[in-house]
Amino acid sequence: MPEDKMEIRLDADVFHKRAKHFLSIWRVSKKHLKLANFNARFESSQNKEANGELFQGVNSILVVVGEIMEEYPYQKSTAIQQWLLGYEFTDTLILFTQDKIHFIVKEKRAEVFEQLRQGDRQVPIEIHKRSKDPSHNQTLFEQIISKISEGEQKRVGLLLKDKTSGSFVQEWQNVYKNFKTNFEEVDIASGIAAVLAVKDDDELKTTRMACKISTAMMYRFINVVSSVIDEEKEISHEQLSEDIENMLYTKDEKWLTSQKSLQDVDFNRTDVCYAPIIQSGGVYDFKPSAQSNTDKLHDGTILCSLGVRYKSYCSNIGRTILIDPTKEQEKNYEFLLDIQRRTLELLKDGQKIGDIYSRVMNFVKNKRPDLADKFVKSLGHGMGIEFRESAYNLTQRNTKYLKAGMVLNLFIGFIDLENPKSTDEKSKTYSLWVIDTVKVSNSSSQLLTEGNRALDSICFSLKDGNESDHEAKKENEQPKKPLETKRNTNRKSTVLRTKFRSEEKDDESQDQRRKKHQEELAIRKQADGLARFSEKSNEKTSQHKAVFRSFESYKRDTALPKEVKDLKIIVDSKNESIILPVFGFAVPFHISTLKNVNKSEEGEYVYLRLNFMTPGQATGKKEDNPFDDPNANFIRAFTYRSTDPLLSEIYKKIIELKKAAAKRETERKEREDLVDQGKLVEMKDNKLPAGRRPTHRLSDVFVRPGLEGKRVPGELEIHENGLRYHSHRTTQKLDILFSNIKHLFFQPCDNELIVLLHIHLNNPIIHGKKKTKDIQFYREASDVQFDETGNRKRKYRYGDEDELGAEQEERRRRTLLNKEFKNFAEKIAELSEGSVEVDIPFREIGFQGVPFRTNVLLQPTTECLVHLTDPPFLVVPLADIEIAHLERVQFGLKNFDLVFIFKEYSRPPVHINTIPMNKLENVKDWLDSVDINFYEGPQNLNWAQIMKTINSDPADFFEQGGWSFLKLHNENEDSAASSDSASEYMQSEDSYEESSSDDSSLDEDASDVSSGSESEESDESAPDWDEHEEKARRADERKHGTNRGDESEDDRGKSKKYRR
Repeated sequence: MPEDKMEIRLDADVFHKRAKHFLSIWRVSKKHLKLANFNARFESSQNKEANGELFQGVNSILVVVGEIMEEYPYQKSTAIQQWLLGYEFTDTLILFTQDKIHFIVKEKRAEVFEQLRQGDRQVPIEIHKRSKDPSHNQTLFEQIISKISEGEQKRVGLLLKDKTSGSFVQEWQNVYKNFKTNFEEVDIASGIAAVLAVKDDDELKTTRMACKISTAMMYRFINVVSSVIDEEKEISHEQLSEDIENMLYTKDEKWLTSQKSLQDVDFNRTDVCYAPIIQSGGVYDFKPSAQSNTDKLHDGTILCSLGVRYKSYCSNIGRTILIDPTKEQEKNYEFLLDIQRRTLELLKDGQKIGDIYSRVMNFVKNKRPDLADKFVKSLGHGMGIEFRESAYNLTQRNTKYLKAGMVLNLFIGFIDLENPKSTDEKSKTYSLWVIDTVKVSNSSSQLLTEGNRALDSICFSLKDGNESDHEAKKENEQPKKPLETKRNTNRKSTVLRTKFRSEEKDDESQDQRRKKHQEELAIRKQADGLARFSEKSNEKTSQHKAVFRSFESYKRDTALPKEVKDLKIIVDSKNESIILPVFGFAVPFHISTLKNVNKSEEGEYVYLRLNFMTPGQATGKKEDNPFDDPNANFIRAFTYRSTDPLLSEIYKKIIELKKAAAKRETERKEREDLVDQGKLVEMKDNKLPAGRRPTHRLSDVFVRPGLEGKRVPGELEIHENGLRYHSHRTTQKLDILFSNIKHLFFQPCDNELIVLLHIHLNNPIIHGKKKTKDIQFYREASDVQFDETGNRKRKYRYGDEDELGAEQEERRRRTLLNKEFKNFAEKIAELSEGSVEVDIPFREIGFQGVPFRTNVLLQPTTECLVHLTDPPFLVVPLADIEIAHLERVQFGLKNFDLVFIFKEYSRPPVHINTIPMNKLENVKDWLDSVDINFYEGPQNLNWAQIMKTINSDPADFFEQGGWSFLKLHNENEDSAASSDSASEYMQSEDSYEESSSDDSSLDEDASDVSSGSESEESDESAPDWDEHEEKARRADERKHGTNRGDESEDDRGKSKKYRR
């Protein structure tokens, strides 16, 4: 960041930490020692670079910075300044010696550099003040040169490729040139690059924020391009590049506030790394010097890349947008993503860069040899304060080694591919790329830029059903024609819905856009279902069937109890068996074979009837119990009669044994799907001093579900491969591995009583003797010392000042709580090396509903729909949803229901009831925005029966049209509802009388239908309507004592209108 008049604060701790690191690498390089002896970050692979002498044995290092040169934004001289000081200072000279750092700065700026003397364990520094007196400055420069002259070898390290200019540089050069012949100048750019290549935690945090900004801008760009193509606007690459760049400079308030991940960004310290590059129309350039040209945007293959600097740290992202791609183009793009996944596995600590490129190239040649010559010659480069760290170009010739903590710009692409099937000349040549910012770690690399990478996110279709290349789309898009006809008919109508044509057009276009998108999703869902449940894969998707379990009471006769000699009923709880006397033999039966037991008394006799499991019985369960051989002979029941009162005791023992066996069976079924998540690796001794706890921990938090016993707070700690929760007041502990975490949610305490971290697991664990997939850690946001009722602590407070102070303290406390929990969640995501990401609920688009028994607030997140405030918790991953169905959507109702059907059809659907009708459009927009296909209907459906039918034969279900039956069901219900509503309006008495008088002309037709003259005679003798009217008037006069004729016509009209 260039220096300005604002107050500058230097971080002395960061400066001395990084200065020590820099000097230590320099010393070891000079002595040809292995860097693994002093810094684990530069072990093994760094030895070869050390032997190659990063700094080539120089005695001193000189860095001179003059005026800012806009044409050279990335130089190592300003990069080392930014790395050490956090700012770029003009007209500054820095001399590094083995034991001290010298600064020559302006006299006014010297006060800023004095801040570096703060703190302990300092690196010795000396600040020389430069004035306007040339003779004084010459003396300072000669002193610096004398420092360079010390020692036997007069080798000085310089950044010879950096460009400098300005009066200060010229003044220094005038003095230095007189002594230049006394020194040996050495370029130490590679040494500086090695020092800056590995980022510390603070640098990685800043880089992640820059990547979040880049990701958000790319997401915005894709939306803009889709709108431009959809509306058939003409715009040049150059103009579109300027519009995207202006998003950051103009600080679009509406866009920025909508991005939750960017709320902590200081946009005063953001900048673009380069002007966004946009290419289309068959002309593509992968060179670093490429720029957006003045050609118009072409609706074929569109490439875009953009980079953002945040606090001087760079990020980069690039995506391909495909408009109406062919199958071959989709196949090539999917292969491009496979290459990226393969490369990410190879980018890890200790790998030689040249070997990585060779292995990736071999992967391309083996899988797709036809694309090998089109593959990029470089996989990217190192990145940090400099956008392009050329010492770490990912090419085949680079002999350097990767180290954990490096940040790379990963570039995967194919250039100038041919598309001979295209009828458009500009679409016959296309290119593909995917560019991301990645962090190198010990096992594999981690993507720092997310989203908009999958084919579904970057592929758009503009063709009609008749023009589609896919046969499945042709068949499924044919029903669109009636919709288009209906829409055109509405447009030709002379009756307008609103007073303004533009308003109607905007509303209609938004609704039509959503309908069109839903139709595309439905077509895609149908095609996926047909491919998923094809005949070849039908066996794999068959429903799980119960398996016969064999039970063994005794292995041999000698194991039977001794009491069997008495031929009595014996209940053996140890072996879970009942031994019954049958025709003089003691026959054992396992308790699992017993269905039930009944006892009855008649006189002095006690009857005991034992009923056993047999094939074909109605067991009351969803599935019949399996049998090894259903055709074998079975004993259905035994009945015993006795006068012995011990038979009642035997009955009680059998009941208790049956209950115990049922309980054990239930526990066994609960533990069937439990997966061993492994053991937690605690913080190593070399990273954690003896007797100390982990640095990253969250204190005074409660867990839900709670530990056994009394509710007590505990601590949540981050270890090598997971989390551990424990309390000092109990010996219980809870371990959660990163590999078992599916979703991590942070919910702030804004408008809530608690702040929480919620973990949704991949596989359930046993916690508190119960199986669960959701673990939550929370802390109450309200202060226990603060009494909201006005009693005790507040009864002596008077006036508004105390209340205002308490409110301010409450807000401050909540802000600190949110910050503490959010930082801890981000630390979990960081130390998990990409396996865990933090998700935050969007409260502003939440809606009320009843997922269980109570009405709660349901909040969408990036990947789920959640309710986390109170148990039972609800976490519905969007990736698991097949379709959504909106039920009870009809006029006059205040609420509607929402049902989620999952891709795993054996999983029961999730019902969310009683959602307010005013949230209907919001829910539809949200479902459409996350690409969930939804349908709606006026009634609730029996989903248990529907899913049973689908599971019986999924392939046949999709061959018959799949989920399109919901659309047909909705249309049929709509027509039925309209007829029902008409019949309801016909039920009122007044309307019946009016309709009878209006339809009097139909009496002749009715008489034709009547048979016989008897009905005709009765019609002639029946009183006419005037007589009926007269009788009604007289009845009203007798009842109310008023004359109906006195009523005015207006009053009659009002009363009629009211009755209607």
